[in-house]
Parts: sequence; C-alpha cells; structure tokens
Amino acid sequence: MSFSTIKFATCAALAAALLGDVGGQPASAATCMGKCGVLGADGDVVAPPVGSTYGYISTFGGVDGAGQLSSVGGTDGSAFTTSMFTATAGQNLQYQFNFVTSDGQNGPGTFIYEDYASVQLVDAASGSLVAMLFNARTEPAGLIVPGTGLPPIDPGVTLTPSTVPITLGSGANGGPLWSPLGAYSGECWGPGCGYTGWVQSDYTVAASGNYKLVFGVSNWGDNIYDTGLAYAGLRIGDVPIDDDVPEPAIWAMMLIGFGALGANLRKHRRIAVLAA
Repeated sequence: MSFSTIKFATCAALAAALLGDVGGQPASAATCMGKCGVLGADGDVVAPPVGSTYGYISTFGGVDGAGQLSSVGGTDGSAFTTSMFTATAGQNLQYQFNFVTSDGQNGPGTFIYEDYASVQLVDAASGSLVAMLFNARTEPAGLIVPGTGLPPIDPGVTLTPSTVPITLGSGANGGPLWSPLGAYSGECWGPGCGYTGWVQSDYTVAASGNYKLVFGVSNWGDNIYDTGLAYAGLRIGDVPIDDDVPEPAIWAMMLIGFGALGANLRKHRRIAVLAA
C-alpha cells in the first residue's frame, strides 16, 4: 500500500468516526439547530442544583422556524435534541430547567410578544411526540408554567417547585442578566421579563423504548428582546443522558485538519507524478 493510499484511508476513517458512520449506520448524536452552548454561573442564572455547568439554547443567534411547536408557530429560535437513550417502563426521567426572557408586554391589553420554550419526549425512530414535559411562556404577571396557549403538559410530570412565577432580573426594569441573550442581556421590553430559577422536572416513563429529548425556544411576534432556556441534570434512572454538542471551534479545527490531510495527499501525489 502506498503512502498516499494510507493517508487517504486514515482521513476517511477519521471522518467516518467523527461523523458517526459506523457499519453504514449514522450514530445517534446530539444535535443543535440555532444557538446552543454550555455555561457555568452567568449573571442571574446561577449554577444548577447538580454540577457546575448547564446547557442552554437561545433565540439570540437562532434561525427562522427553529424551536417552534407546530401548533403554535413563532419567528426565529433554537432547538437542541439529545442523543438517543433507552428507557424502560416505570423509570424516572429527570432534568432541571431555567426559563429566561427579556421580552414582555407591549402596553395594556396588547401582549403580543409571548416568547416561549418547551421540552418534549419524542420517539427516537419516528420523532413523534410521546409526552410534553414542560413549556413556559412570557406573561406580564402570575405563573408562566405551563405556558398560555401551549399544548398541555403531560399529567405524569411533577415539577419542583410545583408553581413557577417569574422572578425579576437584576438589569434595567427587571431584565435578566444572562450572556446567551446577547445584546438584550439585562434589557426588558415590558412586564413579564425575568427568569424562573432552577426547577426540577420528573416524569415516569410509560412504555419501554428508545427516546430523545427535544428542547426548543422561540421568539413570538418579532425577532428581538430574546429568550432562552437553560437545562441540566438530564438522567434516565441513574444514567446521565448524553447532551454533548461539538463546539464550533472543534468543528473548525476538524475541517482545518481535513484540509491539511488533503493538501499533504495532493503533495505526495504530485511528487509521485514528477518522479514517474
């Protein structure tokens, strides 16, 4: 086998491993559409009850149509889908969430900027909804979970605490300070902006199967004064659910590496041609 053939085979094998192509079947890796990331304590969002870091999605840097519930709609947003996990009937599915929004009421009786977030349990093969585990929506006052005008939360879900009002942030007019909100961190459009603090969700799985969790967040009525959802502690039974998403910098380094391998391959082919 020539050096160039070895190089090509190594590059192909590395690409297959990184992209999850094993035995012709793509790996069920976590995916992100829009803006996703990982943080520790940041502004008004403290570290989660378990661990020092959490994942997040945000409408700031989101894409059109992402993070929406089909029956509700919206403008732009983000969605994060976990890797596939297997659960048996009766197992407990648990995670913590923190809903954060800089949007609010646009004057008395004109509350049209109802940004929202949701968490769904879906069938891994078909993507069909199995259970609505959580949703929240910006409201000028009172409880924001479950979200007004959103699909009902499954009756098997237990939230701790059981009632979830909004807490004013430490920014202007109660706007939450949180870097995933980008330019709107610390800003507040009107009554309703703030954050829930960490809330635990527990759900008893009804039937054995392969599942994924889908976290979504969407702007409503406009594309500004953004909203996000922090999540942590994803577990089925005593087993953590994989929620790792490659950082953009990692993908950039991978592409640079592939480019370098390709350039090296072309160089050796050129030398071989000249020597012939």
